[in-house]
Amino acid sequence: MPRRNDIDALRVIAFAILILYHVSGVYQRDSDFHIVSSYQNGWLDYVRIVFNRWRMPLIFAISGIALGLALRGRNPRSFMLARTWRLLAPLVFGMLFIVSAQAYCEGVSKGTIETGYGAFMWRYLQLRPWPAGTFAGSTHGITWNHLWYLAYLWVYTLVLLALAPLLRSAPAQRAIESLVRPRGLAWLLMPATMFFAFLVLLKPRFPETHALVGDWYLHAEYFPVFVLGFAVADKAAFWTGLTRLRKPLLAIAVACISVELSLKAAGQHLPAGDVPLWAQHVPWGTVERAARALYMWSALLAIFAWGHALLNRRMRWLPYATEAVYPWYILHQSLIVLAAYWLIPLQIGPVLEPVLVTVLTIAGCALLHELVIRRVTVLRPLFGLGLVPRGARLERPKAAPLQVD
Repeated sequence: MPRRNDIDALRVIAFAILILYHVSGVYQRDSDFHIVSSYQNGWLDYVRIVFNRWRMPLIFAISGIALGLALRGRNPRSFMLARTWRLLAPLVFGMLFIVSAQAYCEGVSKGTIETGYGAFMWRYLQLRPWPAGTFAGSTHGITWNHLWYLAYLWVYTLVLLALAPLLRSAPAQRAIESLVRPRGLAWLLMPATMFFAFLVLLKPRFPETHALVGDWYLHAEYFPVFVLGFAVADKAAFWTGLTRLRKPLLAIAVACISVELSLKAAGQHLPAGDVPLWAQHVPWGTVERAARALYMWSALLAIFAWGHALLNRRMRWLPYATEAVYPWYILHQSLIVLAAYWLIPLQIGPVLEPVLVTVLTIAGCALLHELVIRRVTVLRPLFGLGLVPRGARLERPKAAPLQVD
């Protein structure tokens, strides 16, 4: 199976952005992150919007593409068993022993936990519900915080594998070939219209919870792009046509996010008395949602188009970075919370503190992955890595078939 270096590279970039995005949660104004600094910045709201609209759809689309490539020629049942182990073992281990650090720091910072970490872990591992408000997810006794993605991906993979025979039937393949061939304005607007409908009809009724059950708005946004990634994974015409459209797609995305950010800025800073009479009758909420839906879709396509044009080549660092993504993903948010928990009381300044939180997070991920996780056989599958024979010489990973994160 040929390498898709562009997809590998986009995965690495997407999760690198995720680390910076979660660091920004510590410093966002009116943040609901697990721990919050006194150094808050209003401008981060605008930066987070730029990335927030497409960061998780991108990750789910990449996972769908990886599934479409990895499943070729393999038995779906044995593939699902292997995928279940690779997704659920890190999820359970992470919930018990990695995410627990976030819960402890959050509880101590809020004043809802007063015991030491050892006593907290003894109580946490009993899986008994905590008083409401102790930490995020405390009423369930245990939380998955940022690891919700693994649970969603497992369920989506189950559903898609059940649908795979239908999707790969001759009539479905002809329909997919017709639908995914980039052409015309309607081809761009139809999916954006669907996402706009989700924003209008589902988002107000089903706010984002990351609880899996009942999270219908996020399912409506993430599952279609996951299926799309699976459908186009090996469609050369799609990637060729998309690459040709990379400049207009980027222009549309920039125009749409400019509209959304401008409306947000006007709503925050423009005095009500200065709004012209004609503007008071414009349904700006509808305009904002339309711009948001089209931005998400056009930005997603633009990222894949530019990635295919620029990144579909061999890069020496890529195999190692591809292996590192899974352990870094599991570790990064707990390290962010721990670093902020230690640094916030020191009041070292609005520049040095976030810089150190970022540096400590990246250094912790790099060192734990390279010096511990990669080298301890029992830990490797708990962080999503394959087993290595006991006593085998550990080498830098070489190019291998693309796998699903």
